[in-house]
Amino acid sequence: MMKLRFAPSPTGHLHVGNARIALANWLFARKSGGELVLRLDDTDTGRSKVEYVTAIEEDLRWLGLEWDSMFRQSDRLPAYAAAAERLKKSGHLYPCFESEEELAYKRELRLKQGRPPLYDRAALKMTEEQYARALENGKQPYWRFKLAASGGGSVDWVDGVLGPRSVKLSAISDPVLVRADGSPLYTFTSVVDDLETGVTHVVRGEDHVTNTGVQLDIWRALGGKMEALHFAHLPLLTDADGGPLSKRIGSLSLRQLRRDGVEAASITGYLAALGTSHDPFPGTPRDLLPSFDLMSVSHSSPRFDPRQMLALNRKFLHGMAFEDAKPHLPEGADAAFWEAVRDNLDLMPEVKHWWDVVHGHIAPVEQPDQAEFLASAINLLPAEPYDATTWPAWTDALKAATGRKGKALFMPLRLALTGEDHGPDLKTLLPLIGREKALNRLRA
Repeated sequence: MMKLRFAPSPTGHLHVGNARIALANWLFARKSGGELVLRLDDTDTGRSKVEYVTAIEEDLRWLGLEWDSMFRQSDRLPAYAAAAERLKKSGHLYPCFESEEELAYKRELRLKQGRPPLYDRAALKMTEEQYARALENGKQPYWRFKLAASGGGSVDWVDGVLGPRSVKLSAISDPVLVRADGSPLYTFTSVVDDLETGVTHVVRGEDHVTNTGVQLDIWRALGGKMEALHFAHLPLLTDADGGPLSKRIGSLSLRQLRRDGVEAASITGYLAALGTSHDPFPGTPRDLLPSFDLMSVSHSSPRFDPRQMLALNRKFLHGMAFEDAKPHLPEGADAAFWEAVRDNLDLMPEVKHWWDVVHGHIAPVEQPDQAEFLASAINLLPAEPYDATTWPAWTDALKAATGRKGKALFMPLRLALTGEDHGPDLKTLLPLIGREKALNRLRA
């Protein structure tokens, strides 16, 4: 069975980039009838926080993404230690004692010599006596993985999005997999987890391509079959102008979007279509399943434009049925109110303003130059009951009495009745406001 994983670090809130990867994994897993694992990469104990774990789960559920199983890397430390011991015994993991200062000096020296700043594998020449002496002096080794870089070795695979890929291992420093305090690093723990939990497909960002080459080499050293693990790397998002995504937008959290009133269906619909030729449409993840195809994702970086996402949000709200909107509306709001105001909404929280316009109080807009016209409007204001014919009948009477038409006729009335120069159609809004409020506002 196909098995995928989404593996966020609980060191902050999920942002739009994370959401795109989570959605792609969910869609790919569900389309194939496979499983999705939520893996929390929380071995960075200094930055990982319980509140972020809770937030990740809440945000994913809000998007409509569920998972089949879940675990934390912090619960699997013995498994990583056991895997490290296997690599030590097989000669793939070797101890190092160089300090950061020594490594920095080596890198600088190699650059001056016109050579790439790679680790020189000096630790491999250390004798048993030198190793024992270092331990006696209180030093603790950190452990590097010996990449299969001899003879210009490379790792090749056919990527599920980018096509044929190759990473030349001889151009990469042997990565540190275990720190001196014994704590494992992501490059290592991720491979151990994928191998031991049976992950078959990894869908993640293009920035991991080089890391994939390294991890496949570790996978092979741990006994994994190269044909058993498949990768697909999504090109990274850019901003609306095609430049690097700014920190302001790149860190746009789902939590903030939710607070701002952006609908989950607008986010998932927009993210699912990014980088494809499909026109985006708002929808839950299950709505998006029929049109999802990982092979349709372009090799070029898609542009993330918040304005397009908000346009999709408007489209979603304008088509939302009253029963779906009801849980988000002020108490007492009915279908007539929702249908009157929804076409004027960009975000759901804006509905409160129009509720206040209909049922509450507004700040009067002073129009001293319109006093005579508004007095005529008061005199001609129809008696109740009000319905959809009241507004056109009233304005026709005013037009006949004053000779006004167009903006000169409608704008003073809109400003007086709503306090705004634009908004819902007054043919549907005036019956909700009622004669008493309308009269008071015209007088004010």
